[in-house]
Amino acid sequence: MKGIFLINSGLGFVIILALILFFTKLFGLIFRKIGLPQVLGYIIAGILIGPAIFGELCGFSLIGLEKGNGAEYTSLFLLNGDGFSTGKDGLAIFSKIGVLLLMFSTGLETNLQELKRTGPAAILIACAGVLVPLALGTVISLPFGDIGLGTDNIYNCIFIGMILTATSVAITVSVLKELGKINTKLGTTIVSAAIIDDVIGIVLLSVVTGIAKAGATEFETGTFEWFKAQWWGTLIMIVAFFVVAIGLGFGVSYLFKWLDKKWPTTRRIPVFSLAVCFLYSWAAEEIFGVADITGAFLAGVVLSTAHRASEYTNKKVEVNTYTMFAPVFFANIGISNISFNGMSGMIVLLAFLAVLMGLIGKIVGCGAVAKGFKYSWRESAIAGVGMMARGEVALIVTDKAVGAGLPEGFVLMTVLLILISSILTPILLKVLYGGKKNDGGDGKDKEVEAPKRDMVDLAAEELGYADPNQTTNAETK
Repeated sequence: MKGIFLINSGLGFVIILALILFFTKLFGLIFRKIGLPQVLGYIIAGILIGPAIFGELCGFSLIGLEKGNGAEYTSLFLLNGDGFSTGKDGLAIFSKIGVLLLMFSTGLETNLQELKRTGPAAILIACAGVLVPLALGTVISLPFGDIGLGTDNIYNCIFIGMILTATSVAITVSVLKELGKINTKLGTTIVSAAIIDDVIGIVLLSVVTGIAKAGATEFETGTFEWFKAQWWGTLIMIVAFFVVAIGLGFGVSYLFKWLDKKWPTTRRIPVFSLAVCFLYSWAAEEIFGVADITGAFLAGVVLSTAHRASEYTNKKVEVNTYTMFAPVFFANIGISNISFNGMSGMIVLLAFLAVLMGLIGKIVGCGAVAKGFKYSWRESAIAGVGMMARGEVALIVTDKAVGAGLPEGFVLMTVLLILISSILTPILLKVLYGGKKNDGGDGKDKEVEAPKRDMVDLAAEELGYADPNQTTNAETK
């Protein structure tokens, strides 16, 4: 492994950030122009500037990883892997902050009142959108024991299913808004179900990763770590985390409402909010054994109850997230986790099967539940297709699954899933709706009072899903 410049200092890491930020924004804009999510552009940028293609196939890359996957190549900037490396470990730290801020922002955008209004239909559609793809993904993984899955690696099979459960709220929102269907009963139900879908998926991810990690480590009998290592101890700690986090959440919510009333729209509010986010994240994983992203998400949900403070906080957090930390997180997936060296036909076959099951699972599962609530066949198909899109949450779940033991080669599956679902979802929704904006027709697809979704509008536009010329709720008030 050779490098023209060895990145082993803080100043050296600055050039790595410069490369990542430049190329992620460049490819993000290109993907946005062709109607695809910017996050895909971020990942592709990471693949191109990392060793996955030019390093392994051409022998030279912009950014190289020492002690990577065994491929020999020369890189312009080599991230040292001996001991602590400012380059490699710095990239991991920035990526960790990025994923926590993404989940914190998602929590801040959660509208609990809207979830209550949509009732059992959204909840059951969301449950079907999680359980059916989860089951299909797990089942199709069982025959692939030769590539790290199968019955001997059952948790990896479950992780494959978990990756298929996530839904991209931003893609669905942007298409429904473009068609004028976002404020209909069906549109509101789909958006709420997508949010609930991600909540359920994140909670299940915490349970699975907690049990998987617990079963893989031996501890001295009778210690606290031994207790958490037992499957029943893991479940107890997960329940305890939610009880403690929600209990403290009432006090945190009251505190931020008081802060917002006394010092409205001041920088101290988002600063204190970030402190809560990181505290919840650390406590979730280090004390309770729950995924850190669950802690960040729950911190956002808690603060979302202080409406004005949460909106102001999210505007400030999103600036830092999408300017710096999120591009680094997504690019690092392409740089560190994607490799074509040793890629087998079995992995490619599983990837395509998983993508197919991921699409079918959402359409069949969510559509069947919608039909059970007496929606028409067309409306039921719309509900299934509306839940089909995948985005940044699928990448976050994949990142956590890889950290818990899933082979890195399956990251390619997630990239394919996002790419294919991002292309098909808008096309199919427009076909099913007839490509016409809502005209106040009859049936269940009636206009209902529009909930405030300013933060979703902002996130969707930043990720490249929204129409930047479209008027948002905040602009019309």
